Amino acid sequence: MRILHLSNHCRFANGNVHAAVDLACQQVAEGHTVAFGSSGGFYEPLLQENGVLLIDIPQEDRKAKTVSRAIAALWRTIRKFKPDVIHAHMMTGAIIAWPLTRLTRIPLITTVHNSFERHAIIMGLGDRTIGVSQAVSDEMIRRRVPRSRVRTVLNGTGNVVRRQKETQSSVSLSKPSLISVGGLHPRKGIPYLLEAFDIVWKSHPEATLNILGEGPFRQEYEKQAAALPSGKNIIFYGALEDTKTYLEASDIFVLPSLREPFGLVITEAREADCAIVATNVDGVPEVTAIGDAGLLVPPADAQALAEALLSLLENPDLLQAQKEASKRDIDFFDISRVSAETSDVYRDALEKRRVLSKR
Repeated sequence: MRILHLSNHCRFANGNVHAAVDLACQQVAEGHTVAFGSSGGFYEPLLQENGVLLIDIPQEDRKAKTVSRAIAALWRTIRKFKPDVIHAHMMTGAIIAWPLTRLTRIPLITTVHNSFERHAIIMGLGDRTIGVSQAVSDEMIRRRVPRSRVRTVLNGTGNVVRRQKETQSSVSLSKPSLISVGGLHPRKGIPYLLEAFDIVWKSHPEATLNILGEGPFRQEYEKQAAALPSGKNIIFYGALEDTKTYLEASDIFVLPSLREPFGLVITEAREADCAIVATNVDGVPEVTAIGDAGLLVPPADAQALAEALLSLLENPDLLQAQKEASKRDIDFFDISRVSAETSDVYRDALEKRRVLSKR
């Protein structure tokens, strides 16, 4: 199958991009011919090394001039590459691809991550719209995307080449070590994590909180942390390519998100044997239900978050049990399963097109 992926860019530290890059590389490994149309970025060398054709299709803004250039570039790509399916991973890709796929009768597949965003309804333009969790799919259906066009393919990070290529270093973190990985913006709930850790630290002053990630609110969160009694035990590292080493050196992974469509980093933390504490929002329960791993708490509740963390820190047997639970049924999240289920969606859309063309 000839597959064209569309993404605004292929830069590091963006979950949508990570998922698209992982899928594209796996599809080549399975014998498909794959192209990646974007404005470029960090993962271009990795994509090329794994046989993915890179195509310059500007998608980073929706100004009329840029959109016109993008449509022209996509049209040239369609004529030359001749894809069987076009798979858009962000809204701009869906917008520029939709009219051309109507003209060429090529199926348009869209993958929805942040279904709670106001403009996410645009992803409903796809002949098939993939939700990265059932929660995402259900939300798209509530937003009037026909149920017959919506499919669910849970994400996965097992055996992805992106993580195998990460530069690994030797890391020693003070124990017990808590870690959180994600963008530093309000949706990720970092203020509640800082407040919860301050509660934990009063009973466990030896504990450390390691925060990996970058974002527009980093300075604000650092300032908030510095004002806490536990501030000296809270370390902000920024966005690091080598998250695997830090996860493997940690005891507990914490995801305090207020909204979270899936949470790729949960599966990465499970692979690293971390016990999981996360908020019970959106797709998170689906990720932890497989293998019955993790402790879930309500969002925006620092006290509940602290109590869950304390239950692990004060009960070594429970902590060990949760670490072991993280590895249970972890093979489900292998990228090969993600690719196989996505291929099923492609074939479904292609068959539907063939049926319609005969009418």
